[in-house]
Amino acid sequence: MTTALLRTADALHARTRVGRRAVVMTMGALHEGHATLIRTARDLAGPDGEVVVTVFVNPLQFGAGEDLDRYPRTLDADLEIAERCGADVVFAPSVDEVYPGGDPQVRISAGPMGDRLEGASRPGHFDGVLTVVGKLLHLTRPDAALFGQKDAQQVALVRRMVRDLNFGIDIVAVPTVREPDGLALSSRNRFLSAEERRTALALSRALFAGRDRHAAQEALRARAIEVPATHARAEALSALGEPRAAADAHAVATALPGTASAVRAAARQVLDEAARLTPPLALDYLALVDPADFTEIGDDHAGEAVLAVAARVGATRLIDNLPLTFGAAS
Repeated sequence: MTTALLRTADALHARTRVGRRAVVMTMGALHEGHATLIRTARDLAGPDGEVVVTVFVNPLQFGAGEDLDRYPRTLDADLEIAERCGADVVFAPSVDEVYPGGDPQVRISAGPMGDRLEGASRPGHFDGVLTVVGKLLHLTRPDAALFGQKDAQQVALVRRMVRDLNFGIDIVAVPTVREPDGLALSSRNRFLSAEERRTALALSRALFAGRDRHAAQEALRARAIEVPATHARAEALSALGEPRAAADAHAVATALPGTASAVRAAARQVLDEAARLTPPLALDYLALVDPADFTEIGDDHAGEAVLAVAARVGATRLIDNLPLTFGAAS
């Protein structure tokens, strides 16, 4: 298969379509995370469908002092990766093609969810993201669009936009791809020195610590449901000289249906330690949120949640997250 490089929407629209078209939106500098998205799109589109990879560095989503000029442009290498992973087309439009009248006066507002977490740290960022995603969906006319779970808030907002504005397109989230050491793949990782990269590993370690704490608490909660444990049982075991069994029974008896506070505390401990490293990690936020609106959850929460973190190491800002599921209250 030879992947076509197209620069205009007219050229893309002129292609004959038979099956489903799946689009993967990127800003280029493709890595294995993008490759996973493209391969997933290939499977989704099937042998008769078409996979389109967009490469466009969107100026609207970069705020003052952010790294628009520094963002890597590697189109030749991107084309090779896209072809190897089964893409039919790389659509790499110019800024004038996407914004023919200059900066658009009419933009898509991300609403209240767009002002939280990433939006609070980068005002206007998600308005720029949704505006370009909306335009690229119109320009590429896909049946499905695939996004990485690493940008969880972006995925949630795109899903909300597609639903609220009746785009009629399936939005598919693909799990985060990680380096062997746990660092989430990002085009910005290349900016990290060896020392900075060691510090940056605290992001994923914090998430894993929170996940492990969550798993332990959920296991206790499940045991509390299956085998009712009382404080009386714990006291009886203690009287019999069984301190470990007594402690276990007490933990089961007091297990909460939700563990948000414990999850946050476990993750925060790792991040606090990383703040004392050389070079230090400068935390932007740590949050445990409801993926429906990205508001913080409480200890009584049941259902899906996202543990998210953002921090700077040196001049590089990184984000990461893990999805978690909290059991129903007992």
